[in-house]
Amino acid sequence: MSLPRTPSFRLDGRRALVAGASSGIGLACAVALAEQGAEVSLCARRAGELAALVDELRAEGFVAHALPLDITDTMTTEAALAALPAFDILVNSAGGARHSPAIETTPEDFDFASNLNLRAAYFLTRAVAARLIAEGKPGSLINITSQMAHVGGIDRAVYSATKHAVEGMTKSMAIEWGKHGVRVNTIAPTFIRTALTAATFANPERAAWIASKIKLGRVGEVTDIMGAVAFLASDAASLITGTSLLIDGGWTAD
Repeated sequence: MSLPRTPSFRLDGRRALVAGASSGIGLACAVALAEQGAEVSLCARRAGELAALVDELRAEGFVAHALPLDITDTMTTEAALAALPAFDILVNSAGGARHSPAIETTPEDFDFASNLNLRAAYFLTRAVAARLIAEGKPGSLINITSQMAHVGGIDRAVYSATKHAVEGMTKSMAIEWGKHGVRVNTIAPTFIRTALTAATFANPERAAWIASKIKLGRVGEVTDIMGAVAFLASDAASLITGTSLLIDGGWTAD
């Protein structure tokens, strides 16, 4: 009898693009992919921070590059990607919100969230996929959404709407591109402790609400995302597409 063997989680020889990589979840994803052998390009607006992070990654023996871009500028982003070799892996962790009660939402705040969370994500994913398809290469494209892409939340009507939309676009893209070997999935985290969530955790009412919803009794750390992104990028997830990997401590289980 011949025993089966686990497919490799290694990413040697693959090129990865991580958007929103200058901090938080995006940075953790970049490190996770680099640890598995991928050549990683870190993309974000803050050129100085990217350069410093690339130096740190290279000091650890990883292959890393800085790609300073504002992905909401879709034409500039697409031109920059066209000048580079195709990326086998995309992690889109760029995102933002201006939370408020729905009745107080301004058009400016709506446009900010939708332009970054949805429009930019759509065209970035499309650009990476189009290149892979044109060159006949498989790939793994991963959008970081949120548990709020599956439920609603206090003061999060716009944010939740944009993340629900990314889940929908991901499923449709997965259906269209499956025949080309291009997989498209999402990772949907709960509240993760980062600089961006510090204000939320500092609010006792919000902190109590979060604690009451997470069944495992703790908030998320960026390290909770790292194994998931390495898995979805790898051959170990070769039959997974059009789905959402919830890392929410059981928030959405009820």
